[in-house]
Amino acid sequence: MINSTSGNCQSMSLFSSYRLPALIGMALVLAGCGGTLSGAGPYKSDIVEERPDYTVIDINAGTIRPFMSPAQRPMSPSVTSFQTNEVRLTSGDVISILITDNAQEGSGLFAPLSKGGTQLKVRVDSRGKISLPYVGNPVVMGMTLVQVEELIRQKLKGVTTDVQAHVDLVGDLSGSVLVAGAVKTPGRFSTLDGPLTLLDAVNQAGGPVMEPHLAKVTVRTGSAVTSMNYEEILAGGNFVLQPNSEIVVEKARQRFVAMGAVAEPGLHDLPAQNTSLLDALGSVGGLKETSANPQGVFIFRMAPPEAPQGTKPQVLRIDMRDPAAMFFARQIMLKPDDTLYVTNSAVYEWQKVITPIVQTLLLQRTVNGL
Repeated sequence: MINSTSGNCQSMSLFSSYRLPALIGMALVLAGCGGTLSGAGPYKSDIVEERPDYTVIDINAGTIRPFMSPAQRPMSPSVTSFQTNEVRLTSGDVISILITDNAQEGSGLFAPLSKGGTQLKVRVDSRGKISLPYVGNPVVMGMTLVQVEELIRQKLKGVTTDVQAHVDLVGDLSGSVLVAGAVKTPGRFSTLDGPLTLLDAVNQAGGPVMEPHLAKVTVRTGSAVTSMNYEEILAGGNFVLQPNSEIVVEKARQRFVAMGAVAEPGLHDLPAQNTSLLDALGSVGGLKETSANPQGVFIFRMAPPEAPQGTKPQVLRIDMRDPAAMFFARQIMLKPDDTLYVTNSAVYEWQKVITPIVQTLLLQRTVNGL
């Protein structure tokens, strides 16, 4: 029994002595074939080599200017000028009508002004009409309040001696504005208390539910559409809304992708309107110290839609080993839809190869020890 066990161990040792070098050789071959090793993307050497389908730009003092953040636009000191827009009636509006008759007391159809006049409240129906005694069912849709007053006076002319009319809007659809989308309390807001600015309307709706630079505001007036970033409105782009406008607040596409040896890879919102590379790296937790190659920090950027046909995408490379790169990274502006990619270090790639070999050696020792 002892001799048999000893023979088996010797056979296993002899078998392992042949297989182990083969395993090491196979691992080294895999190390040379980068495509067979797991990874989040291409290797640094593959990116920086001359390629016809994109342009590689090494960021330094001589090349950084076209990629720098623009100067911050100063806040405007101007205040929005309030100009009352002319309200025209539409279906669903409710108007209050005061009619006074200055004929001899007791002989008029309506109460005199001294008695407070005759107060009527009517709604504009689906056909744009109202119903009033002695006036009938005139169409008032599209009219201003002053025009309705004149219409009533004309209709009552000859019916009574000295009639006066005053019309006031008390329930307005035509003069209100609608705020919808990514706000805390969407709804329709009246302009009866005075003209509404864009900031007034959004604030009455509770404000955007995201950071100002991530909020896109679209204003529809029926004849024009205007879109802007909420930060632009706060910086002085406020204006008075036209009655019956629609305001839609939605999340702007201000995102970038982080890949490779960063602490938090994935799809991220830009942390500011003009986000620097350093800000973006900070928002994803920075480089992974155990695996990142500081000389392999890249920004992949597609050519903008307005660029001339044939414009190549750009790959910006920055060497974070260079102390000056900290200043460059503060100045480079990251754009929406950019891809931030950090390659693995050579030591880390070697560790991915050598670890299975070490594990094989440990397993070999354990088997031989048995």
